[in-house]
Amino acid sequence: MILDILEFPDPRLRNVAKPVEAVTDETRQLIDDMFETMYDAPGIGLAATQVNVHERIVVMDLSDNHDEPRVFINPEVEVLDGDYQEMQEGCLSVPGFYGEVSRIDHVMIRALDRDGEPFEEEATGLLAVCIQHELDHLNGRLFVDYLSPLKRNRIRKKLEKLHKQSA
Repeated sequence: MILDILEFPDPRLRNVAKPVEAVTDETRQLIDDMFETMYDAPGIGLAATQVNVHERIVVMDLSDNHDEPRVFINPEVEVLDGDYQEMQEGCLSVPGFYGEVSRIDHVMIRALDRDGEPFEEEATGLLAVCIQHELDHLNGRLFVDYLSPLKRNRIRKKLEKLHKQSA
């Protein structure tokens, strides 16, 4: 089922997600729905917060063919070195807008998979950036928070105007 994606400046995007206590069939159904929603949008990552479910779940697929789905439940990121890279980021919750964001380039990801099994993975490049972007969502932050107040407010006003026009 395709879920509704919350859009900036919706205040629900600022909620901090709670840890998943147990991975259940309901959790796996949410994950499947999140993948369907992400692929339909289309995007490469989606946090549960973006679909108004405030649990620490992220889905991601960085492949061109949608054949490398990744699930991160209760993800944590450890910085492995202090090098930053600047990358143009966009977001399904901020449609049509992009901005340069500086993020750590080398991290260790620890999480549970869709069956609740723990794993860890070293990440660089796009995977490192994407997991940090999605982890921000779980913590109530958006990529626009890294932009200047002027640019953030311009984006907010344009999206508010679009929301009013479509209502």
